[in-house]
Amino acid sequence: MTIAVPPDQFALPESALRGLGTRPFGVYVHVPFCATRCGYCDFNTYTAGELGSGASPGSWLEGLRRELALAAEALGTPPAADTVFVGGGTPSLLGAEGLAAVLGAVRDAFGLAPGAEVTTESNPESTAPEFFAGIRAAGYTRVSLGMQSAAPHVLRVLDRVHTPGRPVRAAREARAAGFEHVNLDLIYGTPGERTEDLEASLAAVLDAGVDHVSAYALIVEEGTALARRVRRGELPAPDDDALAASYELVDRRLNEAGLRWYEVSNWASGPAARCRHNLGYWQGGDWWGAGPGAHGHVGGVRWWNVKHPARYAARLADGGLPVAGHEVLTEADRHLERVLLELRLAEGLPLGVLHDDGRRAAAEAAADGLLDPAARAAGRAVLTDRGRLLADAVVRRLAP
Repeated sequence: MTIAVPPDQFALPESALRGLGTRPFGVYVHVPFCATRCGYCDFNTYTAGELGSGASPGSWLEGLRRELALAAEALGTPPAADTVFVGGGTPSLLGAEGLAAVLGAVRDAFGLAPGAEVTTESNPESTAPEFFAGIRAAGYTRVSLGMQSAAPHVLRVLDRVHTPGRPVRAAREARAAGFEHVNLDLIYGTPGERTEDLEASLAAVLDAGVDHVSAYALIVEEGTALARRVRRGELPAPDDDALAASYELVDRRLNEAGLRWYEVSNWASGPAARCRHNLGYWQGGDWWGAGPGAHGHVGGVRWWNVKHPARYAARLADGGLPVAGHEVLTEADRHLERVLLELRLAEGLPLGVLHDDGRRAAAEAAADGLLDPAARAAGRAVLTDRGRLLADAVVRRLAP
């Protein structure tokens, strides 16, 4: 049930706060700034020209500090953050000093649990050896770099601006600065991408020596420049069969290099290399989402912030949380989300979570080669290689 409330009236119910700290707790910080807008991106981001004079990184950071302080009050006795993820947008545009200030604000409000994972996304073009050394000294433990492709013509379709080879060099610089955990992002299925282009991208990723890779099929999101080009017939829409073949190629090459899938779109060299923050999402943990447009979740209550940085800062200057709306998840909502998210994991979902119809559907899915029969016999629903290609369809069968 979605409930729109004035920001000064948003409060988490006691039922949501019950058990806080017994589940993983993370903090997500959204940095809404980008140097340029990528044609495929529908995230809540703004270039300097789009912001005008009503917002700036300085006013955003001041607002962030206020929001995190109010968040700690809203949670009562907040747990220390097990994970922190600074995403965007382009967090690296803040520089090492700005990102150190962000982490300092999280520490001041919540504290960090021993061994906390602290990740920031970064655009390779706004990084340098000094940047990585600075954020490592500030307490960041993990870096996620946007690469998308090694093929210049593919990057042009995506409106990505990269110096050739820069993502690989940035990954090596991060490792040289002491980061054990470095991720590179790939997008496959861009119009005009050939098999040899994807092979070259995968070779570059593996040459960088990273311990984590995220690879996503291109989705043409409504309202983006890419969607307008597809609608005008300038570019073809991604082909489902080609996307499936690309996914299989990604999985095969990463497996050969010792990177194993642990979530449908994520591969890691071992358990320690997995992104703990994202696992918190997939396993039903709690997190506070801070920043313009950020979403949070605690104990079955989900909320989202106002989107524009100027409005975000104004709400906080008035003394209230910048919440635009929230919803209380029903038992049916939570059941569906658990099936949807946990089924994407390599460990799968306990069959006991499913209703009777879902367990019967799981037996049929196993017979159809979509779920692992051995895992099912052991009481779990685990996607097969073919099942991963049809994960959304499997979810619809198990949680109709």
